[in-house]
Amino acid sequence: MTRCPDFDRIIDRGSLPGEKWARYAGRDILPLWVADMDFAAPEVVLEALRARLAHGVLGYTDPWPSLVEAVIDGIARDHGWRVQADWLVWLPGVVSGLNLACRATGEPGDEVFTATPVYPPFLSAPENSTRRLVSRPLVLDGGRWSWERDAVEAAIGPRTRLFLLCNPHNPVGRVFDRDELSWIADLAERHDLVICSDEIHCGLVLDEQRAHLPIAALDAAVARRTITLMAPSKTWNIPSLYCALAIIPDAGLRRRFRAQMRGIVPHVNLLGLVACEAAYRDGGPWRAALLEKMRANRARVAEAVAAMPGLHSVAPEATYLSWIDCRAAGLEKPAAFFEAGGVGLSDGAPFGAPGFVRLNFGCPPSILDSALARMASALHTRR
Repeated sequence: MTRCPDFDRIIDRGSLPGEKWARYAGRDILPLWVADMDFAAPEVVLEALRARLAHGVLGYTDPWPSLVEAVIDGIARDHGWRVQADWLVWLPGVVSGLNLACRATGEPGDEVFTATPVYPPFLSAPENSTRRLVSRPLVLDGGRWSWERDAVEAAIGPRTRLFLLCNPHNPVGRVFDRDELSWIADLAERHDLVICSDEIHCGLVLDEQRAHLPIAALDAAVARRTITLMAPSKTWNIPSLYCALAIIPDAGLRRRFRAQMRGIVPHVNLLGLVACEAAYRDGGPWRAALLEKMRANRARVAEAVAAMPGLHSVAPEATYLSWIDCRAAGLEKPAAFFEAGGVGLSDGAPFGAPGFVRLNFGCPPSILDSALARMASALHTRR
């Protein structure tokens, strides 16, 4: 019988090396910043890892047929997109894919477009590849973060070669709909752009009336100009196993992408591949239970933030991340302010939006409630 996951259990992460909790070692600060969750990985994943370790040999290993089949079947089952085995390019992480996409399109000095706020590697990857970043902000319209389409259109110039898309979006939590994705696809067609779509949070759609639609699944034409990045790491909380994939239907684009990998990008971690197969094949029940817990945590955050003076947030449609506007609170450095109050949040400035913070609610409710209480106390004490 499958054991029900316990998302209320507090696991001591401070006793072992780890980025999230180690940042505040020896300090009474609850870390709700970097995007990993404080939950044990699914038991089906841990069982698969134990079985592979019991074999005892950890030699070089390429992806194997049952792994590829699990990924293809999982994407088709969860997102309605049937990909082909030869479209898959295995990577140690999505950030590698963002940088490779920049290198594989255009020439030095060409432009890469993205919208802000956005996951910080989107903003650094173009410069890493001697490309020029062009960005325009998303806008809050009717309670949803949206594209300012005329501004985006005006930003695309003759040297723009790549459109970096984040969907579901980190940090604003949008699940872009068919109309929005079709508009981006048309923009790319008219301006001959490659689209690199980071879809790492695709398994974490919280709104039950919405579904993740990969932009490459719109039609064959947009698929030919798209690099889709996915990974099991966020959904099943296995980021340190370093396993991701680029899905590139066009053979020429795939060759250019692979050419940029030579001598630089290492093979994927064997245990990451093992975990990936188990997650895609057997991780569905754990994921369903996680989504229920994250919906409840999302509601906790929304209620608490609404009562905090000067703070505003829009409930994310996906991810376990809340994007909070602190500008009306008059906080010069809101992340530092809340850190002094005992809560570690991500500063909005590296996302391209000073005055905001990002809160990770992928943690047991008791930790989340304590952190939210500390934030409220810090604000009320200040007043």
